[in-house]
This record gives sequence, structure tokens and C-alpha cells, in this order.
Amino acid sequence: MTVGDILDLLSTCDRDTPVRLAINPFFPMAHRLGGVEKTVDEHGWPMVYIAESPEAEQFGPVPPAVAIALTWHEPVEAPPRRRRGATRPNNGQ
Repeated sequence: MTVGDILDLLSTCDRDTPVRLAINPFFPMAHRLGGVEKTVDEHGWPMVYIAESPEAEQFGPVPPAVAIALTWHEPVEAPPRRRRGATRPNNGQ
């Protein structure tokens, strides 16, 4: 993904919308962005890093719909509920 790709994706968003960073597909959590750092890689190519906040602030789990959209989780339906019969005490037997 390039800076241009990110700008294209963000161009449809309201500029005042908060941004969160989704981390760890196996236990997805939302984090606050902390900054952007421009540098060059070991081959001299330009590179941009997007960093987590220095406070490492975590906002809690990523909403299930986001984890599904990122293909980190499969859509899951709750199993059907079955009616269970009432139980009666068997008088100590």
C-alpha cells in the first residue's frame, strides 16, 4: 500500500472523523494513531511509517463488522436455540 492508496481511501471520509488503528487479526483491538514518520529503507527507497500513540492507548475490541470487512474473522451466526424441558427434583433419588 502506498501513501497515494491511503489518500485515495481516505478521500471519501469526512476530515473530522477520528481514525483508529486496527491491530492483531487474532485478537483485534483499536489503537490511537500517534504520528507519521518519513524515512528511507535499507535500499534508499522512501518509506512512511504510521505509528501508534506514545501512550499506547487502546480503545477496546475492533467492532465485529470491521474484523469481518478486513477478512480477519469469518461471519458467524449464533447457533439456533433449542427449547429445553423443565427439570424436576427427583426427591433425592
